[in-house]
Amino acid sequence: MTHSRQAIRALLDGIGTTPRRGLGQNFVADPNTVRRIARLAGVGPGDRVVEIGAGLGSLTLALAETGAHVTAVEVDPRIVGALRTVLSGAALSGAALSDAALSDAGAPNVTVIEADAMTLDWPAVLSGSDHWTLVANLPYNVATPLVCDLLDAVPAIERMLVMVQREVADRFVADPGSKQYGAVSVKIAYWASARLVGVVPPSVFVPRPNVESALVEITRRAPPMTDPTELFSLVRTAFGQRRKMLRRSLADRVTPEQFAAAAISAEARPEQLDVEAWCRLTEAVSA
Repeated sequence: MTHSRQAIRALLDGIGTTPRRGLGQNFVADPNTVRRIARLAGVGPGDRVVEIGAGLGSLTLALAETGAHVTAVEVDPRIVGALRTVLSGAALSGAALSDAALSDAGAPNVTVIEADAMTLDWPAVLSGSDHWTLVANLPYNVATPLVCDLLDAVPAIERMLVMVQREVADRFVADPGSKQYGAVSVKIAYWASARLVGVVPPSVFVPRPNVESALVEITRRAPPMTDPTELFSLVRTAFGQRRKMLRRSLADRVTPEQFAAAAISAEARPEQLDVEAWCRLTEAVSA
């Protein structure tokens, strides 16, 4: 079972509330879209999935249908009660949930956590396994910092499939030299490989947003350095003045000799360096 547009509106009316713009609440109201996301996530029985911003459970139900164990995180206390009701109702009716998706207690194979993902105790939440997939419809105001924080500090999340605004997606997957390439692109490329796997039109959401969304798959890989602290510091400084040549933006951080040692032109601009070049420059500065 997944939610139609009418079901979303009925659930919101039932709890006497409306979507909150401050929380970026745009609920998916298209069964084909959530099942497509679940399929692209590539999860199934025995897999551990964490969903951020579960909302009214449209995607949660589609993920539960795969047989994976889902930990659904939702920050809005008004919505959490409705989410739990939706999940209990799905279990009682047996609506499209396979036997593999039902726990011994008869409830869907979903754990609901009322919490802010930005301040969550991730090691405690993910303690049941070292191998997790994140699947989420992320609002604009948290998408970038959340993805970056999880890559930095939560290695148990090995893969992500996130739905974000198209402009955010373009930054996540940007190649060096492109207009979208920035500090976030370097951060993601350091920890993982990222690719655009789909586009989602505004028409599938309630309320309808003014922008197109996109699906990005992020797969963690072995990082090229042991400690990226200095690398990320250099990247932030350089992209803070992205129109300047590196010899100007990093004048207080990198000497001409260090640029030469890293085989990087001091006349280059930050968007011209891929993650390997940033690693070389960091090693030269730290030598």
